[in-house]
Amino acid sequence: MPKGTKVTLALYAHPFSSYCQKALIALYENDIRFEFRLIEPDQPEVLRDFAALWPIGRFPILTDGGRLVVEATSIIEHLHVHHPGPVRLLPDDLEAGVEVRMLDRIFDNYVMTPMQKVVGDALRAPEERDPKGVADARAMLDTIYPWLNAALAGREWAAGADFSLADCAAAPALFYADWVQPLPEALTDLRAYRGRLLARASFARAVNEARPYRAYFPLGAPDRD
Repeated sequence: MPKGTKVTLALYAHPFSSYCQKALIALYENDIRFEFRLIEPDQPEVLRDFAALWPIGRFPILTDGGRLVVEATSIIEHLHVHHPGPVRLLPDDLEAGVEVRMLDRIFDNYVMTPMQKVVGDALRAPEERDPKGVADARAMLDTIYPWLNAALAGREWAAGADFSLADCAAAPALFYADWVQPLPEALTDLRAYRGRLLARASFARAVNEARPYRAYFPLGAPDRD
């Protein structure tokens, strides 16, 4: 972006959030300039603005001039359309795009969601915990891991040769899921894919920026990654 170009994008987010990392990967992939508005208790002005913009209270959200974009997938779609760069996270081919979007939903719904169920339950008071819900979430991870391992066989990235929206979803989902319920050693393709994601510059940057917050992880962040 040329010097002096006005920054119109602002991301309301927290570095340790998996969905915020998903959006950050897309921003970093194409070196898109934006203002990071940190959602933290010691940032009252940011919290006020955030609450006024999106009373649902879930982040990340993106503002682009006067436009509001909520949900990480929609943020990435918005960037693809309005702030394109050399890394095309959604393919121009419509058929290929169906698979990318399908895998994005798979990683969000069947890896990220059960992982967050386990983490969220650990944050509750003991009398408010949901053992059945946690067991179901862990069972979902046990089910999806082998499916993903088979789907990734022979592929560098989730949807094939090109890094995409699906990989933006996969990176934080598998990163934290492996902390919650380690990927079995026998699932070599899935484990290798997680390693490639961690080595990708955009995700490595997001992981490093989140390191100061690892004490937030209620199950104890492992001494790795």
